[in-house]
Amino acid sequence: MVIRHITEKDDFSAVRNIYEKGWQFAYKGIIPQDYLDNIPKEKWGGNILKNGRTEIGAFEDDKIVGTASFCPSRWEKFSSCGEIVTIYLLPEYIGRGIGSELLKACIAELELLGFTSILIWVLEDNYRARHFYEKHGFVNTEDHMSSEIGGKVLQEVMYIRRK
Repeated sequence: MVIRHITEKDDFSAVRNIYEKGWQFAYKGIIPQDYLDNIPKEKWGGNILKNGRTEIGAFEDDKIVGTASFCPSRWEKFSSCGEIVTIYLLPEYIGRGIGSELLKACIAELELLGFTSILIWVLEDNYRARHFYEKHGFVNTEDHMSSEIGGKVLQEVMYIRRK
């Protein structure tokens, strides 16, 4: 497996597919199923390599199987922090340590940028993800925000990792 930056030369449709399949797997039973079943294919394409985010991918035999993105915090209140915005895998690759490698790569690059604290927002009901981040040293801060996804108001909780 190789983890590297995604570039303009990569197949963005394969990256979009990871987001779509990742959302459908991770948020089943959390986000309304009708929304998950009808995610517009073009939803993800506009954010790849934009908005000041760095996007990395996990490649196995030249096939992208996971992706993650990070940036300086998008939240003024937490402007001294780095932020991991996304980590998604194709569902059949979950449990192989690839998510951990993507997370470690994000942390390493954010630390190289000088961030000693790194945050991530997680849907409150996404217990699998919450356990994953806790296992990697992230702590629930009890900071919450509401988001509406698919017509349902969901709570997100912020986790932080300090060096």
